[in-house]
Amino acid sequence: MRILIVGGTGLISSALTNAAEDHDVTLVNRGITAAAPQAHGAHIIHADATDAVALRSALRGPRLRGEKFDAVVQFVAYHPQQVREDLETFARLTDQYVLIATSAAYRKTDVLAPLTEATPLENPYWRYAREKIACEEVLREASGSLAWTIVRPAHTYGPSKIPAFTGNSRHPWTIVDRMRRGRDIVLPGDGTSLWTLTHAHDVATGILGLLGNEAAIGRAVHITSNEALTWLGIYARIADAAGISRDTLDRLLVCVPSDALVAASPDQEGSIRGDKMHHAVYDTSLITSLVPDWQAQTTFAEGVRECIAWFEADSSRQVVDDAANAMFDRVARIYRDALIDAARAT
Repeated sequence: MRILIVGGTGLISSALTNAAEDHDVTLVNRGITAAAPQAHGAHIIHADATDAVALRSALRGPRLRGEKFDAVVQFVAYHPQQVREDLETFARLTDQYVLIATSAAYRKTDVLAPLTEATPLENPYWRYAREKIACEEVLREASGSLAWTIVRPAHTYGPSKIPAFTGNSRHPWTIVDRMRRGRDIVLPGDGTSLWTLTHAHDVATGILGLLGNEAAIGRAVHITSNEALTWLGIYARIADAAGISRDTLDRLLVCVPSDALVAASPDQEGSIRGDKMHHAVYDTSLITSLVPDWQAQTTFAEGVRECIAWFEADSSRQVVDDAANAMFDRVARIYRDALIDAARAT
């Protein structure tokens, strides 16, 4: 297949590029990041893919000359206007337009039940999720002008991204550094809510199976692991991969309600209230019916070891977030002091 990946230096997009090494792959992006692996065998067109004029100019350039692709995978459309422009840009250039959306768009409920693709889309707390919902609506309202498939990844991690509840996104080494330095580890709630993490390679192979797949046209599908872990289980696996004993981790843990984390980091309200403070368990029957030979292969215990090894291979990658560290220290101190005061009052 001839595949065009719009944005190719992100976690999932770079994994897709590598998974599609037997295909004719072209990337459109602004450059290479240190976190993304080299795109071996892919053609690279440098352009601002969020600028419709620049993107169209790149597609008419000497490398592509307006040639048609079997599939276009759009990773960097975050606003509905971008998708409207894509409808015009790719109307005659592809047989399948794949929009990468998000499972954070699903409405959260008080009932623990696996999320399906039929779960209503609603997120009053997180603008990012609402914009992605609006992107999906543009495609549904397009009246068949472009054959499309929507992919909703959930919380995805990979070599350059170690997941945590909050405060770890900009500099993923922060959580491991805190554990190894014996600093407090803030755990959301009691650490018992369930969360699903999926390795980028598994998401990528699922996307690849949807490309050129007629049964996927006009469908929205999430691609996630079937392994749901508590946040305590997630942190325990990170600690084990980092060489931290469970006894040591237990001494470091400080349980804090989500409200406190939102108060300490207001900019994270959408991510916390609109997503991570809720259970997230997924029904993966649709992706396995569309791509019968697909299943998530990487357990989190295996995947997080790979992540830590990636950071340890180059000390320059081991950057920590000073602002997040200060926030964690401040919140943990408040709650540890509160526990001492509560014990004294008995």
